[in-house]
Amino acid sequence: MIGFIYHSLRLARAGFVLAREGVFSNVDATLVPPAAQVPLALIKLLKRRGVKPGSNRIGVAMTRLGPTYIKLGQFLATRPDVVGPQVVRDLESLQDRVPALPRETAIATIEASLGKPLDEIFVTFGESVAAASVAQVHRARVRDADGERDVAVKVLRPGIERRFRRDLADLFFAARFAERWFSEARRLRMVEVVDTLARSVRMEMDFRLEASAASEFAENTAKDVDFLVPGIDWDRTSKDVLTLDWVNGTPLSDMAAVEATGIDKRALGRNVIQSFLRHAMRDGLFHADMHQGNLFVDASGRLCAVDFGIMGRLGPKERRFLAEILFGFIRRDYRRVAEVHFEAGYVPKIHNVEDFAQAIRAIGEPIHARKADEISMAKLLTLLFEITAIFDMRTRTELVLLQKTMVVVEGVARKLDPRLDMWSTAEPVVRTMIEEKLGPVGILSDAGQSLGHLARLALDLPNILQRAERVAEKIETAVNEGLPLSRGSVEDIGKAEARGHLMGDIALWVIALALITLAIRAF
Repeated sequence: MIGFIYHSLRLARAGFVLAREGVFSNVDATLVPPAAQVPLALIKLLKRRGVKPGSNRIGVAMTRLGPTYIKLGQFLATRPDVVGPQVVRDLESLQDRVPALPRETAIATIEASLGKPLDEIFVTFGESVAAASVAQVHRARVRDADGERDVAVKVLRPGIERRFRRDLADLFFAARFAERWFSEARRLRMVEVVDTLARSVRMEMDFRLEASAASEFAENTAKDVDFLVPGIDWDRTSKDVLTLDWVNGTPLSDMAAVEATGIDKRALGRNVIQSFLRHAMRDGLFHADMHQGNLFVDASGRLCAVDFGIMGRLGPKERRFLAEILFGFIRRDYRRVAEVHFEAGYVPKIHNVEDFAQAIRAIGEPIHARKADEISMAKLLTLLFEITAIFDMRTRTELVLLQKTMVVVEGVARKLDPRLDMWSTAEPVVRTMIEEKLGPVGILSDAGQSLGHLARLALDLPNILQRAERVAEKIETAVNEGLPLSRGSVEDIGKAEARGHLMGDIALWVIALALITLAIRAF
């Protein structure tokens, strides 16, 4: 009970900040349960004066709530299926920028983490050049067998892990509550959403894992002449410190500086799209945070990426399905696009392939009816998510992350070339993947993998048969003797159900009253 009150009050404070920024003003009361309608009406009264009707300042509210909620907002910006396209647009404006910690604090973290004095690690160590909620970056210089070179040093903020653990516990509490009382929350897997966020944050705060992802990414792209991943300095990397080669390039966030370099922006825009698709479909590992601040262009026109805290993965089957889906839209073969969704298990087999193909056509035809520079692949993927509820498609987090990244990547490419033709740009990469996955080489590769699976299955067959025999015995026992359920158990179930309904109503009113109390104190 103490934990219930603690989490409720902390969430009430967060709710108060959101309410003051008018986040709840656009919520339709008819779409929430009856027990929540009165608390919602009270919460709407807390909107701050000056907030225009219909405006959504969720990005502002998340920034006020601190680093955990900034990360939550950035993560929800990857989930248009959960929060909707309008909220995503507001969340994408979140700036993960905070005042930098003193240089001495960063030095203390480095020396404690690497176990050496600073002058034994770096030749020089400068002030912070970028600061975010989790870490900040310094420019430094190192000396090794090959001479001196510049590096970027990423340092974890002290105490940040404890704050994230506390806030994530509140979010888990809210997600479990939502899934218990709202069927839509269960369909959208709210607990899984928070769990994915928690795993992402844990990985992002262990720089050894980010270094490993960057190292694998660099290996995959080593032969790509138009894409660069900075090397990792493993000797100066630990859980709290990450050291990489310094990238000498122009940030794509400074479009005037990019134009001043004289680099072909149209070619660079095509490179952004094709590199992302190549990484996703060829390698199954892609940079999932490819916004302009994380991309640079060097003097030779090569695209350079930094910040590998958020990476996306696709398995071999998902890569093939993605290639087939995109290729099907390019060829306007909606029947094949629908079949791929069923083969992948994205759509339950209770539905009809023809019906789903009809829905796909309704998405594809309006897009193909537009001019080349008006066609948006990101819009296509977003529209696909809008029909998920109709066909009972369960959320696939890896595909949502892919879709989010495509939206960001397309935005970056279109700023470089507003008339970029997404389909002709994507077609060579997609066609190559189709030929590799579905051509003779791909068929032989799949056959080899299938034979390997069959061989392993044959080796494990005795164990499988033993387990099947035990399961059959238990089923036979249950059929013959039934499943006993005592009268006390029935009574306990009834009491638990009644108690659950009561706690749900209490929770809604506790949160509403807490918000009102905070509002009185604020006014």
